[in-house]
Amino acid sequence: MTPDDVLAEFRSAGALLEGHFVLSSGLHSAVFLQKMAIFTDPVRTARVCGALAERIEERYGRIDYVVSPAIGGIVPGYETARALGAKAIFVERDPGKPFALRRGFQIPKGARAVMVEDIVTTGLSSRECLAALTGEPGEVVGAACLIDRSGGKADLGMPLVALVTLDIPNYPADQLPPELAAIPAVKPGSRALPGA
Repeated sequence: MTPDDVLAEFRSAGALLEGHFVLSSGLHSAVFLQKMAIFTDPVRTARVCGALAERIEERYGRIDYVVSPAIGGIVPGYETARALGAKAIFVERDPGKPFALRRGFQIPKGARAVMVEDIVTTGLSSRECLAALTGEPGEVVGAACLIDRSGGKADLGMPLVALVTLDIPNYPADQLPPELAAIPAVKPGSRALPGA
């Protein structure tokens, strides 16, 4: 799958939205990727995650475990693991605590793991997920995502494989360009989004 093919999947699913959005990072953007619109369709999800699995194998070789941050990374992590023939596990957090492997999940000695995210914006949740894996007996060989909207600038502390790399500007609330400030802001999840 080419980057254009992946973006076509997002557009046809109504998952590539334009307007004024407040992202989970608190930054503002004129573009929002409503990835859950992709994940409601199992066939579409299998296509994009299968393509990600191919890229992961090309870059990292054999993978035994795919680890994702809950909750948004669970579906793409599971589907990518399925395509890789790997196990799918996830990190989660108790309120006010950092991500951790729970539910008896672990990366055993000798296993090779990759962290899989849906969308990387600042890389914060990816870094937190990877930090939770420090000390696991197995080896975390890299990270992957469907779309890197940081333009390749997010520093995860390890290589990142992405199906699409976009450079979509994000702005702090007090530094909005006039054309974005003129549009009422929508916080995704707070109400129905157009096309969602």
